[in-house]
This record gives sequence, structure tokens and C-alpha cells, in this order.
Amino acid sequence: MTAVDWTQWAVVLLKPDCLTRGLVEPVMTWVNEHVTVVDRRTVIPTEPQIFAHYDDLLTTRLAHFTWVDVPADLRRTYVGQRVGIALVYGEAAAPRLRALIGDFDPSTAGLDTIRGRFGMDSLSKAMAEGRLIANVIHTSDDPAGAEREFGIWYGSTEHHHLLHPPATAERSPR
Repeated sequence: MTAVDWTQWAVVLLKPDCLTRGLVEPVMTWVNEHVTVVDRRTVIPTEPQIFAHYDDLLTTRLAHFTWVDVPADLRRTYVGQRVGIALVYGEAAAPRLRALIGDFDPSTAGLDTIRGRFGMDSLSKAMAEGRLIANVIHTSDDPAGAEREFGIWYGSTEHHHLLHPPATAERSPR
């Protein structure tokens, strides 16, 4: 198997609130202005997939979420619900997209970010309602996260997407 330069790759997860609100196209238009979308699909996550994806919430960060039953809310929010998955490629893909999506709390994210522009939730509202925040989009945190998330959403049978990265013009931040 060919070695992959994961610094150039990221996986985007369009959350259920993004799909139910009809935001897939506007959000992906912003994403595509910064990186090249290599593959895009809609999937219905299984519990093992969503628990693997949010492993940090279930382990190292669980103590920070005292107001919510994280496993139950992940099941409620994701299992059996449609999500969008995209594999993207570009220079420093993960950090570039992390800046583009903005703060996890849409109410404090800048309007020049995806969450600030399209998010309608807030951390304080989620806490008051005993649930996780609905914030439209997730993307890989770093190259290791991109590799891990590729394994969760694509797996070894989809490795062909990584073999011949697309030629991309350098994209400048907005």
C-alpha cells in the first residue's frame, strides 16, 4: 500500500442538523473554496461508527460534558440519521478547514466561518436542554485524525481515493 501524506487530507462530517436544514450545498461550496472535494456521500452511521468518530467525547473529554449523557445523545442524534461525509484534499487541509468551520459554539463563531454563518445553536442552550450542541459540521483536527476518520467512514476498500491526489490550484483563505 502506498504511503499517504495525511497533512494534505481531511474528512468532513456534515451533521444531521446540516442535512435536515438543507445546508449541504452552501456549506460544501465554502469547503470547496478552500480544498478539493475528492469524494462526497450521504450515509446513515452505525453506533460503532459514531462512537469511534467521537471517541474523544466518550473517553478523554467525557468529564467536561457533565450536563449530558454523551453516549445516549450520540445515539439519538446520529444513529439512523443521515449525515454527509466528504474526503477533501489540499495544502494543510485539516488546519485550513478547522479555521474555516469556526468555534464549536456557533453563537461565538465569527460570521466569516461556517458555524458562525449557518449555526443556530449555542452551548448555553444545549447545556440547558441536556444535549450536545448542534453545530452543522466537523472536520479532522489534524493529520492523525484524518487518517483515523478515513478508516471509520471509508475503510481500506476505499483506499483508491488516496492513490492519485487531485492537482489543486493554491486556494487562498477568504
